[in-house]
Amino acid sequence: MKKGLVFLMLITLFVSLAYASLGFKIGVVTGTVSQGEDEYRGAENVIKKYGSDIIHVIYPDNFMQEQETTIARIVELAYDPSVKAIVICQAVPGTVAAIRKVKEFRPDIVFVAGTPHEDPPIVERVADVSFNTDDERRGITIIDLAHKMGAKTFIHYSFPRHLSMELIARRKDLMEQRCKELGIQFVSVSAPDPMGEQGITGSQQFILEDVPRQLAKYGKDTAFFSTNCAMQEPLITAILKHGGIFPEQCCPSPTHGYPGALGIAIPEDKKGDFNYILKAINEKIVEGGGAGRFATWPVPTNMLFVEAGVEVAIKLVNGEIKSADMDAIKAVFDEVASQKVKGVGITFNRFSDKGNFYLVIADSVIFGVTEF
Repeated sequence: MKKGLVFLMLITLFVSLAYASLGFKIGVVTGTVSQGEDEYRGAENVIKKYGSDIIHVIYPDNFMQEQETTIARIVELAYDPSVKAIVICQAVPGTVAAIRKVKEFRPDIVFVAGTPHEDPPIVERVADVSFNTDDERRGITIIDLAHKMGAKTFIHYSFPRHLSMELIARRKDLMEQRCKELGIQFVSVSAPDPMGEQGITGSQQFILEDVPRQLAKYGKDTAFFSTNCAMQEPLITAILKHGGIFPEQCCPSPTHGYPGALGIAIPEDKKGDFNYILKAINEKIVEGGGAGRFATWPVPTNMLFVEAGVEVAIKLVNGEIKSADMDAIKAVFDEVASQKVKGVGITFNRFSDKGNFYLVIADSVIFGVTEF
């Protein structure tokens, strides 16, 4: 009996020592795997690192119609006095209202918002730190990359809900302008909103059917881009099958759309090994005849936002850095990114002068061209 008790105590001690103890808890709020696998896996990664000091909750797939549920889940985290920070990615509609509500009774809680869907100036005022891909600069860099890959036409898939978001709308305008400068035909196509009546399945089916139509009309040197996460897998599937160019996802990442579209089953022991994942994708793309026509960022954007967001939150709670210290926050991102893929080039910009809303961009890899 005593031996068994001692053994149990040793096991408990070993498990506790396996995690880095924070001395407080951090809430992590993400979508489900179907809406955004990268951020969900990012939450799993920080749980592996910090154990029960991380409380992971998810918002509903139908978050546009269920904002009250999102708000309730964020607020509920704040009722736990041991929770000192909350990291939200993607920061879907309802996040701003939730932060305001929490700040009324827990002004001490640090909020980190990744990929905000609400107006950046408002998000910047309520969250302690926010991150998004640098969509303005991507309006130039994505078109430049498509041009480098041989694009003569650029198809932009989106829908009114996304185009009402300031950064997405500005990126689209810059894409169109850059296409004119480079002699690329820009085509805007309205796709079904996955939050609409047809749901995710309907929007994915539209992509599978529309890509071959567009290729028949404009030819194989047509690049495709969609503003929606759920559309990335069918885009990759259809483009590899029928021809075309895929320069980048809405949320650039090796694991965003590629494994599902290419039938790559990533072993458990390789899930965080992005060198392995990039090589596996490269082999499938080359095998499928898509060399030089598919690209992405070498690190997963939203996963990075969750994992770096947690590290930033820890440093903010401990008073090690300030929200407006861009160099210190970028250093955290560099460290987290380099743990995934060595030598990743990441640049930071501010949304506003001296603000705490940071815009992130990384170097691209082109499958069949870049050495892995």
